[in-house]
Amino acid sequence: MHPHLQTTKTIQKKEVIHGKISLPSFNPDHILNLTDSTGIIQHALRNIPNRKEGYCTDDNSRALLLSVLAWKQGRYPEALKLMSVYLSFIHYMQMEDGYFHNFMHYTKQIVVDGGSEDAYGRTLMALGYLIAYGPSLPTVRTAEEIFLKAAPHMDNLISLRGIANSLIGLCIFTGSSNSHDDQLDRIEQLAGKLVREYHRYSDEDWNWFEEVLTYDNAMIPLALLHAYEITRQDEYLHTALEAVSFLETKVFREGVLYPVGNDGWSSKGGSTAMFDQQPLDAMSMVLFYQQAFHITGNKKFLTKGVRSWQWFMGENALQLTLYDQDTGGCADGLQPDRVNENQGAESTIAFWISYFSVSEMLDK
Repeated sequence: MHPHLQTTKTIQKKEVIHGKISLPSFNPDHILNLTDSTGIIQHALRNIPNRKEGYCTDDNSRALLLSVLAWKQGRYPEALKLMSVYLSFIHYMQMEDGYFHNFMHYTKQIVVDGGSEDAYGRTLMALGYLIAYGPSLPTVRTAEEIFLKAAPHMDNLISLRGIANSLIGLCIFTGSSNSHDDQLDRIEQLAGKLVREYHRYSDEDWNWFEEVLTYDNAMIPLALLHAYEITRQDEYLHTALEAVSFLETKVFREGVLYPVGNDGWSSKGGSTAMFDQQPLDAMSMVLFYQQAFHITGNKKFLTKGVRSWQWFMGENALQLTLYDQDTGGCADGLQPDRVNENQGAESTIAFWISYFSVSEMLDK
């Protein structure tokens, strides 16, 4: 590990107890384990970084978001150190036209493949949070420069998840200062795209934005909640809540979360795959319910957010815990008969983002 990234364990870590809900203490050890002076490594062989797979902007953006949430809530010194690494990686991966490369080999050679709308959107989301909640003016200004250079690409996005993540970042960015009101038209344009897709595919038996439920599903209606918070256009709130009510019929069974499995997904008129279930999908549910609770104050969203969080802790189809309290890592998924033993960056970050989101809900 790079010497500047080693934690001194100066913070006394304690279990956080909210009523009947017990959250583990924040343990960044595996995040630190996966991170070097370049960025966070994508994958792991169990709890060992898999350097053969290198880095990606997707995971470094998620890691940046996590570092912002950890700093916002706990002022963890580890988060401050990591924030600089991840932001530097994103800056390095930004092209001259503002878009982002996505993959980098461990040898620091960038893979020139045109980038990814998903990675672009997740990067804008993370930058938006950093601009709103960053620890210092220099860091915020750097993030703002990267964000504004990238922003024009939002106007040409096609991927629903790219649109949704970008919209979340744009709303957080716009809400952080009155000087960003010039982005309101872009917010309405992006939210309008999502609403149009919803009406295109929805009928009396299917209330969704496309003909299949795949990954990261709740991020799409979550974006509309953020757009509603900025614009107060009721259509955004109504569409988001109606869509999630439908999603819940596919992913909750007797109060237990069953994220849509990636071995077949859930198509219109077809069945819903049970496995493999991914941590990213549980995280998106937690984030949706956190924002819904924030906007409406309705405690049913708090309850559902906690239930979604408990998927990580063993309240799932197999009654197996995905979180590894010894390493601070999270298993890469729930398979038909076991958890995936690998603890990659995406999964571990999804766990800790969910952790801080639930913690914030419970503190209200």
